Amino acid sequence: MRKLRLIILLTIIALPTEHILAWGATGHRIVTQIAYDNLNCRARHRVDRILGEKGIVYWSTWADNIKSDTIYPHSYDWHYQDFDPGMSDSAVVATLTDYPKVGGNLFRAMDSLTNLLRHDRNNADALKFLIHLMGDRFCPMHTAHLDDLGGNRVPVEWFRQPRNLHWVWDEGIISAVGYSYTEYAEYIEHRYANQKRTIRRMTWEELLLHNYRFTEEIYAYQETWNGNAFVYVYHFAQPMEWQLYAAGIRLAMLLNEIYG
Repeated sequence: MRKLRLIILLTIIALPTEHILAWGATGHRIVTQIAYDNLNCRARHRVDRILGEKGIVYWSTWADNIKSDTIYPHSYDWHYQDFDPGMSDSAVVATLTDYPKVGGNLFRAMDSLTNLLRHDRNNADALKFLIHLMGDRFCPMHTAHLDDLGGNRVPVEWFRQPRNLHWVWDEGIISAVGYSYTEYAEYIEHRYANQKRTIRRMTWEELLLHNYRFTEEIYAYQETWNGNAFVYVYHFAQPMEWQLYAAGIRLAMLLNEIYG
C-alpha cells in the first residue's frame, strides 16, 4: 500500500536515464552523516526507529541501487533537474514551482516526497528517496545542462583515464581527496561550521541560484582548464565541500521539521 501511495503521488514520466549516481556512495554518505549529526534528539530517535540506527547513512544510496529493480520505474528522472545556460535568475527560480516538462523531475519529486512524509512519517521508502535526493540537489552535475545530459557528454581525461564531467563531480574529486566518508564528514563539519547559520537562513531560491551559478562556473572552467586533474581538485575541492555541507545541513533541517 505504501509503495502504491508513493507511486500515485509521484506519477512522473521517466526521461532518458544517463544522469546517474550523484556524488557516488561516498558523497551521499558524507551528506547524510552531516545530517545525522545535526538532527535533534526526537528526530534522530524517530528516524532511527524507521531505518535503524544511523539508517539515513546506510540507506543513502538505496535510491540509486533501486534503479536495478522494477519496483519504482518512474524514479529515474527524480535525481536531476536540468537547466539551460544563460538563464535569468527569475527563470531559474521559477523551476521550483513551475516544474519543467523536460530535463528531470528532482524538485517535483522532493516536494511530493516531503508532503507524503508530513502525512505518513513511517513511509520508509519515501524517507530513503528523500535523503538521497537532497544530496542530488546539491550536486552540480545534477542541476546542469540538458543538452549534454548533466555533463555525461562532456569528455574529460582524469589522471590519464577517459571519464566525463558528470563522473568527475560524482566520484572523481571526492576519490582524489582520499578520505573515508566518516573522515571527510568530520573534516567538513569542523571546517565549515561557521557557515551553518548562513546555510540555515538561505531560502531555497537563494540556494538554487547559488547552485546554478556555481554550475555555470564549472562549465566555464572547462574552457580554460589545462587538463591537469591535480589542478582541478585544488581549484574545486573547497566549493564542493561547501555543497556537501549545505546538503547535509538542509537535510537535517527538513528531517527536524518532519520528525522533530
